[in-house]
Amino acid sequence: MPDNQVDVVVVGAGFAGLYMLHRLRGLGLSAVAFEAGGDVGGTWYWNRYPGARCDVESMQYSFSFLPELQQEWRWSELYAAQPEILTYARHVAERLNLRRDIRFDTRVTSLHFNEAAEVWTVRTDQGDTVVARFCVMATGCLSTAKMPDIPGVESFQGKIYHTGAWPHEGVDFTGQTVGIVGTGSSAIQAIPVIAQQAAHLTVFQRTPNYSVPAWNRPMTPEYEAEWKAAYPERRRQAKELRTAIRLVPNNKSALDATEAERAQEYEARWATGGIPFMAAFNDLILNQTANDTAADFVRAKIRSIVRDPAVADLLSPKDYPIGTKRICVDTDYFVTFNRENVTLKDIRSAPIEGITPNGLRTTDASFDLQNIVFATGFDAMTGTLLAMDIRGREGRTLREAWADGPRTHLGLMVAGFPNLFTITGPGSPSVLSNMLVSIEQHVDWIADCLAYLRAAGRATIEATEAAQDEWVAHVREVGERTLYPQANSWYMGANVPGKPRIFMPYIGGFPLYTRKIEEAAAGGYDGFRLI
Repeated sequence: MPDNQVDVVVVGAGFAGLYMLHRLRGLGLSAVAFEAGGDVGGTWYWNRYPGARCDVESMQYSFSFLPELQQEWRWSELYAAQPEILTYARHVAERLNLRRDIRFDTRVTSLHFNEAAEVWTVRTDQGDTVVARFCVMATGCLSTAKMPDIPGVESFQGKIYHTGAWPHEGVDFTGQTVGIVGTGSSAIQAIPVIAQQAAHLTVFQRTPNYSVPAWNRPMTPEYEAEWKAAYPERRRQAKELRTAIRLVPNNKSALDATEAERAQEYEARWATGGIPFMAAFNDLILNQTANDTAADFVRAKIRSIVRDPAVADLLSPKDYPIGTKRICVDTDYFVTFNRENVTLKDIRSAPIEGITPNGLRTTDASFDLQNIVFATGFDAMTGTLLAMDIRGREGRTLREAWADGPRTHLGLMVAGFPNLFTITGPGSPSVLSNMLVSIEQHVDWIADCLAYLRAAGRATIEATEAAQDEWVAHVREVGERTLYPQANSWYMGANVPGKPRIFMPYIGGFPLYTRKIEEAAAGGYDGFRLI
């Protein structure tokens, strides 16, 4: 092939891009991956803020496709911190010799489909032009940081940071005044660490979040050995559960339990910590009354931890069901508000008016700050894809196709965009699951699809409009059966002004989704047009 022509272009070199490259190499297909960052790791390359760590246990947040890899790697903590996860990603890249196919510090700007030649032309900000039969978007669900539109930012004389684009050299807040805007997952991890450094930390909160303790601790040799001895079976068990995270679900309704039984179950889950809290009963995301019992329990825990009743009340969510925003997992978050050098400012009652040269101003007060940290999240699931000029058949842009919200078939392809695959795209379990499991599943499906096309002598595959319409309707219907749409969450695109309010991931659960995509493949890629 010419130097500028490959079988497959992969966009992104996080965990999805790395595994995709590995599978493509096994198929004998030529590939190049473009990565905007300076190294592998994706979200774990960019999110280096203080306290950043995974909310899925280390022994489950790892690849399973290579038994030797999962046996040889050793995690140091129950919940791995960002530096260790990044080291793991680098280890995978080195062990599989993947770097030779990755172009770093290179951002894809456009992907245009040539209908006559049935190829994609991919261009980058470094002047690359590459022609490929297939494109795989391994761009991640949380990879476009969202800066708030606040007047006066350019006038600030201190330093401004975003948790999703943290300086690689780190930041030392010792002895300084810091303001952090936001109390979502990133902020809940960062606030306790920053509070230990700063002379004073002011937390600007619009919406409080439910959070449960991680009870993080060093990984014991016994726990590690137990997992490694039973890895195949435990991986299988995880894939049978809705989130693809191995936990112990309680298949009982919260409303069928007595008040004492509920309290006992919630206390046990709180003592264990982590995401499994939401598996305390089987109807917490389906029934408001059941959900209220879990929410009341967590609010009572907040009141028991935070000494100031007024602060505890502000930190207690009241206007959305627990779990309908991803449940946060923390280390010493609520107790941090007992520190004398931490102030909580409610910006729902007194919104931020602007940034000043010396700090931040709300409608009722001014705050002198040397540093401002925006923990304001991401343009989730669609932001990174829509930032590129992606054009399919007849020059139609992805932005036009998704003007009313993202539309995919099975979260894997978009009608009108042949040979363009999305890994953990909208309409798949993705962010509602263990991302590593969902990534492996999608990469394997795509790799098997490419092998099938080659064996069948087919040049293109694309989702049909009818199948896509049916899947989008199904995703919406299943979502509306739950409590999720009641929350103004990034699942709904609510954190981005003007973004269509649509529940983007698939809540039907990993097992059901697995059956759907496997049936499509087994039926000769039913719902797709092969040419």
